[in-house]
Amino acid sequence: MAIKLAIAALILVAALGAFIATRPDRFRVERDAHVAASPDAVFAMINDLRRFDTWNPYRFELTPGLTKSFEGPDEGPGARFSWAGGGPAGEGSMIITESQPGQRVVLTLTFVKPFAATNQTVFTLTPENGGTRVRWSMDGDNTLMGKAMSLVINMDTLVGKDFEKGLVNLDAAVRTGAPASPANVQAAAATPAPAL
Repeated sequence: MAIKLAIAALILVAALGAFIATRPDRFRVERDAHVAASPDAVFAMINDLRRFDTWNPYRFELTPGLTKSFEGPDEGPGARFSWAGGGPAGEGSMIITESQPGQRVVLTLTFVKPFAATNQTVFTLTPENGGTRVRWSMDGDNTLMGKAMSLVINMDTLVGKDFEKGLVNLDAAVRTGAPASPANVQAAAATPAPAL
């Protein structure tokens, strides 16, 4: 009986492994929103990683024990932001690899902990109705762990919520002209966007 159970378990594990292997090799998460500011103003908030850190949805400044560092130029290609510690924030870095004023910023996002991954993040800015349509996307390889996790948790849903929150923070930051502290985000959210 024990042998039959062991064989059944092996068949089940092999079937699950085969199914996991059929999952997509890459993933993409993308969200977009209208931001009530010019492409140049939005670009300035994204292209400077010190300013990016004021509106990003992960609110690193609220994470106890987290250390942050900035290297390279203040903005544009070569600018680098790194973080470590702070429990679930883990450890990683982002570096701007491409920067087209008022149009596009591309970053390489590298995670070291809690799991290793390297993804490409792109912000595309398009003038729209007196403001800017901001598209935030992230592409990466679906590792074996990522494929297995996708059976129970959808990457698009998981990360997409953060992108949506970040775009709200970005809109608040450019509309108030101040860093996107929680108070500024709430105040900007309560303030209607200018008539277009």
